[in-house]
Formats: sequence, structure tokens, C-alpha cells
Amino acid sequence: MKTYIKGLFLTGLAATAFGCTDLDVDIESQYTEYPINEITLEAKMADIYYHFSGVLGRRYMEQMGLSSDEWTAASYGGGWYDGGAYAHPTLHNYSYEDATLDWFGTITEGISKANKAIVDLGGNDAGAAVASARAIRAFFHWIIMDGWGDVPILDRIPEDGEEVARRPRAEVAKWIESELLAVIPDLTEDVNSNTYGKPTKWMAEALLAKLYINWPVYTASAVENYDAASATNEKLADCIKVCDDIINSGKFNLGSMSYREKFSYNNGPQVEDFIYAMPYDTQNRQGMQYGRSRCWKNIKKMNPSYFGDVLSQSGGGYITLTPEFVKKTFILPGDERNKCVIGLSNNIDDYRYVEGEDVNTVYVFDKSTLKMTNEVARVSGPDSDPLQLYVNVTLAAADDPTLDVGDNVNGYCQGCRSVKWYVIDDDFKNGRNQSNDVPIFRYADVLMMKAEALTRQGSSSDAKDLFNQIRKYAGAPELDHNPSLEEIYDERGREFFDENWRRNDMIRFGHFEDEYFPHYKSFPTASFDKTHRIFPIHKDILNLNPTWKQNAGY
Repeated sequence: MKTYIKGLFLTGLAATAFGCTDLDVDIESQYTEYPINEITLEAKMADIYYHFSGVLGRRYMEQMGLSSDEWTAASYGGGWYDGGAYAHPTLHNYSYEDATLDWFGTITEGISKANKAIVDLGGNDAGAAVASARAIRAFFHWIIMDGWGDVPILDRIPEDGEEVARRPRAEVAKWIESELLAVIPDLTEDVNSNTYGKPTKWMAEALLAKLYINWPVYTASAVENYDAASATNEKLADCIKVCDDIINSGKFNLGSMSYREKFSYNNGPQVEDFIYAMPYDTQNRQGMQYGRSRCWKNIKKMNPSYFGDVLSQSGGGYITLTPEFVKKTFILPGDERNKCVIGLSNNIDDYRYVEGEDVNTVYVFDKSTLKMTNEVARVSGPDSDPLQLYVNVTLAAADDPTLDVGDNVNGYCQGCRSVKWYVIDDDFKNGRNQSNDVPIFRYADVLMMKAEALTRQGSSSDAKDLFNQIRKYAGAPELDHNPSLEEIYDERGREFFDENWRRNDMIRFGHFEDEYFPHYKSFPTASFDKTHRIFPIHKDILNLNPTWKQNAGY
């Protein structure tokens, strides 16, 4: 399958407000000699480093989260249905018109920017001068390969009108591996405020570990042919090796701050767990809007809201937790991660989901400490009814494909909600743009990936220590036995909840076709087609590139 590369990148230009790239310019004629120094490198790379921020801040999050068992979409009397943009991924019944899928072109535009910088700075063989751009380029390729399967390998600026073929997913994975291995020696090993949010050796190695742990998924003969029960992974030793390099560097640790502080409105380079994160600021780098979709629908009327603030903006509230995820994940006594969710329990001293307790009071948090207080949150003013959430989600009409829960207080209370990405009004009033930085790769993930690789090799005794490092700092009970793969899968659900990794984990562990609300086999519009492990190509891409074929199963 082939496409005109000019059309592919024009899609990115139409889909984003970032700076444009004119592919018809003769790059070689622009500069006879480009001055390479720290200042020019920083200026050249800044736009590339943060190109992913807009997509990560909303659409990427929606597509990854809603296609997993963490979240289900909700509409309110038709409000927030948006043509099925949120309901379709929840049901794995995607449409190629869904707005949550319109970001492929944005990522390819980022690749275009990286390629232009690489040319300007001396080309692919320019060593340290272009290592960061090549690492970002590899990361962007991984993003679209993970989501769409077969994608072009855009390792240079093509000639005008040149056709560029989509390449098999396995070939793209191998190219990403080769790129990362090539640039790692030239990437900085520094970890400080100056390297925060930028590619380092450790970012590239964390991406390699992700690539390796998913190797049999990415190299399967077809997406539907991957079988978690029978697949073998030839890259487990390589995964362990790069994880060990990160661990032994001493650059990162789980940190002394609480779990919830890592994701708060004032997080940043001080979080020792963050290997690679996207920085956001409500004024200067906008686009992070996780709170918008997770807030209780009528949160603007609460005084105060459960965040301890009166919020100036309303909540969208179209993303709510599935009961299945709640009931298997937030159940450990003493686990601080439980308090990233509201509506789990009426008992703030032993805050966790207990079987049968399915209607629970919401409490107000202290925004300075992020701790849950014993003050009851109320649906509007101080004398109004307590806010209570239902763990089990009930639709206003059974089998309604719009997932309407009703445009009333009862509907707004369907499902527990995440408060992991803590909201304050100083941020929220600015178009709901939050200042919470979003980690992409964390040290905790490196520990868990190594534990998983060891367990898959049969060396689970060493995996137990890695696993318990996570449990211990979260305040959860430690294992007294070697972890099973299923226990690792469940623990990943706790540790990386609401961080865009669940879909990736579900596919690798063989759970993507599981049943969870409303993705039930009895639900008329739910799909269990294994080809839906990747997404359909959005209609705008197909319209601009008529030689492309839609992904199988769509």
C-alpha cells in the first residue's frame, strides 16, 4: 500500500495548530552551513520536543483510555455523544469518522519537523547533533505503529511527489529498534531540569523496553494472530538488559513524595520517578485537559467541589470508571493509590472497594496536601444532598448504543471518577487547561517490565523483589510468593491507572477481548473482532491518500 507523502503531511497540517512544514522547499538550498551550538540546537528542537503535547493532552488519552477496561463513555440525554466518538472506542466498534482518531496526521507532522531538523543539522550521520531529533522521530513512529499497525517509515524528507509505502508493522518495530540503538550512545545521560521533557539515553532505553516487552505483539504476522497464551518473546533478555541499565544508573527512584503528589498540579522535574514526561502549564503550554472529562458533570455547582475549590468551569464528565476495573483493582488495604478514585468507599480510614458496597459518599480533598478529609462533598451548596456515586453503571435505557445515563443527578452519579490528575481552579478557569505534567515513561514501569520479563523467563523469584518495591512505597500489602503474570497484570492496572498504558497491557496479556461494561457479548453494538486491537484509519487520511487501504476489519 502506498500514498503520496505530501498528502499525508498535509493531513497533519490541517489537524493541528502547530507550526507548518513546507515539503516543497528545497531543503539543501536553505542553508549552506548551519551553525551548530547549544543555543541553535535548543531553538531547533523545542517545537519538536513538545509537538505531542496537544494530542497527549486529550485525544490520545481518550482513545487509549476508552478502548481499555478502565473507562466507559457516558452521554447525558444525548449530550457528549458527539457522533459516537467516545462510545465507539468503549465498545471496540470504531468508526473511521471518530474525532478521537483524528491525530495520525498530527504525529506525522511531528516526524516531518524532526526530519527537517535532522537535515538542517547535518543529516542522519551527524551524531550527537541529531540524536535527540532521531529519538523523538523513533518515538513518534512507535506512537502510530502501536495504534495503527502498518505505517510508513519516514526516515528522510522525500522528494516532491514521491510515493512512500506503508510498511509491515514488524518492519517498523525493527526499524525503531535500530534507530534507538544507534542514537543511545549520543544521547545525554544527564537528568535535571534542563533535560526534563527532552529525550535522554534513559528515555530511549525506556522506549526500547516497551518495544521489547511487546515484541511478539508488534511482530505477529497479523494483529489478530497474536495469541498471548502461545506467543514467545525473543527479546526478553534485551528488555531486562535495558531495564537494568536504567536501574543501575542510580538516576531514578520511586521517590519520597506520595503517589498522588507525582501527578498533581505542581509536579515537575522534582519527581524522581519520571524518566520522560510532557510538561504542561495552564498559561504557557496548554492542552492538558484530563480533568475536564473525568469531573462530575455538575461540578461547577459544588461549593466547594471535592477538589477543595469552587471551580469556574463546568465538568464534561463523559469518562467514568467501569465497575469491573474498580472491583478488581482498588481493593488492597492501605493502598494509597485507592485515593486516586472517588466513590470507592464510605470508610476513609480503610478506603478501598468492598464487595457489595456499591453506593458510596464522596469526600472533599485538601488541595494543599491532596489528602482526603472527612468533609462530605455535596451536589451544590452546603445544605444540599451528599454526593454519592454508584460503582455499577446503569444506562437510562438498556442496550442504548449512545450510552446515555440520563441528563440528571442520578445519571451524573453513574460510576466512580478519577482524581489522579488533581484539578485546581487557578488552572481550570483557563479553558480547563491544567498544569499537571504527564509522565510517559516512569521508573516504576521499568521495575514492572523487568519483573514481567523475568517471570516470562521463569525467574520469578527476582521478580518478587521488584514487585514488592512498588507495593511497599504505595503502602499496599507485599507479596509473600513469586508473582504470577496475572498478578503483574493486575498490579500494572493499579500502578499505571489513568496513564494511557492499559490498552497496551491488555493486548499483551491477552485481555483486550474481555467483557466489561458495556463491552459485553450481549450488548448489540459491542465488537470482539481481534482486528480491532488497532484503529481504523481516519477518513481524512483516506480522503487525502486514496491509494491507502483501510485496516482489516473496518
